[in-house]
Amino acid sequence: MTMTRPLPLAAPSLAASLTTALQRIIAMLDCIPHSLIAFGARVFPAAVFWQSGQTKLDGWRVSDNAIVLFREEYRLPLLDPVVAAHLATLGEHLFPLLLVLGLASRFAALALLGMTAVIQIFVYPDAWPTHGIWAISLLIIIARGPGRFSIDHLIVQYGRSGK
Repeated sequence: MTMTRPLPLAAPSLAASLTTALQRIIAMLDCIPHSLIAFGARVFPAAVFWQSGQTKLDGWRVSDNAIVLFREEYRLPLLDPVVAAHLATLGEHLFPLLLVLGLASRFAALALLGMTAVIQIFVYPDAWPTHGIWAISLLIIIARGPGRFSIDHLIVQYGRSGK
């Protein structure tokens, strides 16, 4: 007759220990506030577009070089290069400013997402990894809002207070 030893009931299994550790890590990561993520998702793409817009200016006007770029390199369909250069320069300054301030954030993010799509499809189709990062950042704002560190949040709070 063979005797077997009973397993101790109090000793947790390796799988249970790993599950508990993973649950604790996930709980800690769940504590990252959306407002912090949203702030980064607003500021970093805004900086990229703002810097691009700055390269298109010569003082307070759109540079001749920017128009040449739109005419010879970007070659957007359906848009005159002069009009496209002016619209892009305006958009690359206005929408990032709105995004950083957190004013009309979802609208600004949607406009920059549209610009990103145009750049991806018509200008630099091989740059999809970079454009994908921009798009995901902008989609966070479109889908979840700009967070607490925004004028939009203050407007909503003011509206709720009934003042």
